[in-house]
Amino acid sequence: MVHAHAVVTDRRRQGGGTRPVEDRAVFTAIVYVLTSGCAWRHLPAEFGVSPATAHRRFSAWTRAGLWPRLHRAVLDELGAKGQIDWAAAIVDAAVRAKKGGSPTGQGPRGQGIRLG
Repeated sequence: MVHAHAVVTDRRRQGGGTRPVEDRAVFTAIVYVLTSGCAWRHLPAEFGVSPATAHRRFSAWTRAGLWPRLHRAVLDELGAKGQIDWAAAIVDAAVRAKKGGSPTGQGPRGQGIRLG
């Protein structure tokens, strides 16, 4: 499924440098970084992908809109198989609090904590 949504990147002409890295290996390394919280520079060598290559492809794939397309494809496939229970779905959102709310208690340094 991932390969069907892969972004074709311009391949540089060969004549030097290192051999191209397979998209699957790069995808695996990117997923590791994103799910583990690992810094790009600490990407384990076992993935066979340099941190620079992983980050460069992540940036290129992001600009090309790969991640929303892949997310939609996964949801479509799971939905078609009846493997998503939308009644139990969780909506995740970040909401910025209004400035100027009233203090509601003491913070760890004795300051008031503002909500709202």
